[in-house]
Amino acid sequence: MLEKTSVKTLENVVVRFSGDSGDGMQLAGNIFSNVSAGMGDQISTFPDYPAEIRAPQGTLSGVSGFQVHIGRGVHTPGDQADVLVAMNPAALKRHCSYLKRGGVAIVDIDSFREQDLKKALYTTDDPYREIGLDAQVVEVPISSMVKDALADSGLDLKSMLRCKNMFALGLVCWLFDRPLDAALHHLKNKFSRKPAIYEANAKVMRAGYDYGNNIHASVSTYRIESSDARPGTYTDVNGNTATAWGLIYASEKSGRPLFLGSYPITPATDILHELAKRKDLGVKACQMEDEIAGICSAIGASFAGNLAVTTTSGPGLALKSEGLGLAVMAELPLVVIDVQRGGPSTGLPTKTEQTDLRQALYGRNGESPVVVLAAASPTDCFHMAFEAARIAIEHMTPVVLLTDAFIANGSSAFRLPDEDEYPAIKPRFVAEADRENWRPYDRDPQTHARFWAIPGTPGLAHRLGGLEKDSRTSAISNDPQNHEKMVLLRQAKVDAVANDIPELEVYGDPQADTLVVGWGGTFGHIHEAVDSLNAEGRHVAMAQFRYINPLPKNTGEVFARYKKIVVAELNLGQFADFVQAKFPAAQIRRINKIQGQPFLVEEIKEGVIKAMEE
Repeated sequence: MLEKTSVKTLENVVVRFSGDSGDGMQLAGNIFSNVSAGMGDQISTFPDYPAEIRAPQGTLSGVSGFQVHIGRGVHTPGDQADVLVAMNPAALKRHCSYLKRGGVAIVDIDSFREQDLKKALYTTDDPYREIGLDAQVVEVPISSMVKDALADSGLDLKSMLRCKNMFALGLVCWLFDRPLDAALHHLKNKFSRKPAIYEANAKVMRAGYDYGNNIHASVSTYRIESSDARPGTYTDVNGNTATAWGLIYASEKSGRPLFLGSYPITPATDILHELAKRKDLGVKACQMEDEIAGICSAIGASFAGNLAVTTTSGPGLALKSEGLGLAVMAELPLVVIDVQRGGPSTGLPTKTEQTDLRQALYGRNGESPVVVLAAASPTDCFHMAFEAARIAIEHMTPVVLLTDAFIANGSSAFRLPDEDEYPAIKPRFVAEADRENWRPYDRDPQTHARFWAIPGTPGLAHRLGGLEKDSRTSAISNDPQNHEKMVLLRQAKVDAVANDIPELEVYGDPQADTLVVGWGGTFGHIHEAVDSLNAEGRHVAMAQFRYINPLPKNTGEVFARYKKIVVAELNLGQFADFVQAKFPAAQIRRINKIQGQPFLVEEIKEGVIKAMEE
């Protein structure tokens, strides 16, 4: 008789799926995340793609991972996993360091043959001892059980083995008490046009779930305490999709049609994919022939009265620099979204960094100021995309929104906003009563923004372009005094945006004299590090910047309250240099990482403790 299952109740749990890039780890992880979000769990995910395209099967360079953190108080995908699913020896070797001591490692023992071990560069016939694995190892003959389950399906062997990920998913759903029907629902949506493929995968998923029931005495199971979510409609969404939705919502709230002109580039391409599917919402998405054409088409659309957007990553932002300068000179609303990745040059296309900040701030010739924003999480991409569009339209300026591969590919549970949750966006059109005496560079006295004159509107004919213009008539001007005046006006317009953004908020111990500062996608890791440090009796606070240029108006006042400011960022100190130049008296320390991977919470804690003890 089997013993009663050992059940562990936890506030949160981390699961990591790993296998070859063709093993479907991303799909398994995404379905598990969606099911957990539907149960009311907070979630955070980290898809870890290999950099190589179609690396040899079973090799270390071809390992793909997907880590998901579910439960309460979730802000990051977690430093280490409670459960690691490894579909082959390479996946186990590559990702065993992400498994907690005493955790559960589920391995497809059918893939641990002698030739498989050699491909993964093992030198002994005991892989667990060789890599120092300290875990409950559950050896499951996944491949053979999948073949048995699908013996009468009519599928060939290769097609059968493509279903292995669903066996692993079924087993993990049992392990964490996830409803199998919910997982099957998401699977059916995925393969709605391929019923035979759905039936095969569904059968294998049920087999994995049943296998878990049959072995339940040999491994601990987990019950996760769900959080008390704010009432509303939730869905699991990644950062790129949330960005696209934020732009669509801004289009609706502004009454301006949305135009996207972009060239595909990893890891930003999914924004183009999502918007290309939204013709039903009036979106015009054009895949252009290159990055320069992408931004130039968007500038033309902006001139014609559209909410104009172009998306890219670091290499593409470099190519767009002259076009961005043109938008600054023409004073047109434009949103440029840069999903940052490892560099320089083409660098690490599938890995994350925060190394484009200087390029966003200064990467143009001449005095060419733009507004720079940064999203803090996958769901915050929705809000900051909306904000980028709002500021661009209401202040008649280009806005660069920085996300990164970590939050763009990662996902969180997203609550769909209520109808009145976001304000109307108010374009600055020339009033009909003012057309007779209107001049192209008439400006709003508070914001210094010029008015939007749509081509074809009677009485609003004017010149725009890349050459300096007269401050009143917009005729080409080489007058030195006029040029300086226009440079100062364009800078004043960007500076005035500080009056239209939230002040900097501080979180943590109110008695702290150490402030941990981050920007963009480091939010979750800093938040958990600060919570952990305060729980240990250290007095620490944090501030996360989403508005970078201009900075929130109270930044100087906040900095002045702390003896030490520790800036944590995934670069060599670009934001630290920026704020040090703005506030020379601030005592700034740095925590930096440039490995193509997000921070671990422990790395930030160690850096803060070191700074506090100096």
